[in-house]
Amino acid sequence: MTPGRLIFFSRLLSTLVLWTLLLVTVFSGWDVGFFSLLAFMALRALWEYYRMLEHDGIGVFTLTGMLCAAVLLVGGFLIVRSNWPDNIHDFELLVLVLFLLTIFSRQMFSGKETDPLRAISYTVFGLFYVPWLFSFLTKIIYLTPRLENGMTTGQYYVLYLVAVTKFSDMGAYVFGSLFGRHPFAPHISPKKTWEGFAGALISSLLCSYWMYALLPQKLSAFRIGDLTILGLLLGFAAVVGDLAESIVKRGAHTKDSSSMLPGIGGTLDLIDSILFTAPLLFFYMRFVLGIG
Repeated sequence: MTPGRLIFFSRLLSTLVLWTLLLVTVFSGWDVGFFSLLAFMALRALWEYYRMLEHDGIGVFTLTGMLCAAVLLVGGFLIVRSNWPDNIHDFELLVLVLFLLTIFSRQMFSGKETDPLRAISYTVFGLFYVPWLFSFLTKIIYLTPRLENGMTTGQYYVLYLVAVTKFSDMGAYVFGSLFGRHPFAPHISPKKTWEGFAGALISSLLCSYWMYALLPQKLSAFRIGDLTILGLLLGFAAVVGDLAESIVKRGAHTKDSSSMLPGIGGTLDLIDSILFTAPLLFFYMRFVLGIG
């Protein structure tokens, strides 16, 4: 088997396993299980981010950052699950303030970090880049009304989001591999092409229509115009998210965030595009559709 085919089938196997886990948690209606999967992915991705920086000789406060991320994720989940959505923003600001207080106090009494301002900057950026952006998936789950038995309905919009985002990634990869001729952002990722970008938008748009055709009652908040706008908007954001991680990896002088997922890389490589599409879907549903 050629290296190209080996990578393709490894990526396909990893994707199938991950999709199976996602579908099981979505259709089970068990919100704690669904959140546990999301929290694990967010924390694993953040750890990979800190690990990349450390391997490149960039100091970060890994343990403090991981603890802060866990508090941010778990606390945010408990707040939105308890129907206190107005308190989530105050809670997130409180966590950030306490994190900064902890970091500066630690540096004051230990003085181990030779470049504390740089370490603080990279650590705080990691918190915003991974767990905070990824936490919008949890917020989407509780954005739509619950059923009479208390079951959530927002997980189907998360399923829609993940499908559209991943189809964008897949379309960019397939179209770029088959037809790619014109570089899209060579200073960031030489393999990205305009043909791949077009494939990403086409694939995400088609997936948007397809998901609604499969689950019209579960995605009843959408209309044809919303499906078109979101298909293109999320497809574009997925490309930006992929390039954003390329910038991070280029800065850390590494190819993949880890080798945990054969054919894909690490968890951060898996969710990089979702980090940008999740907030966009949340704010679209909140402010354009008036949900929540």
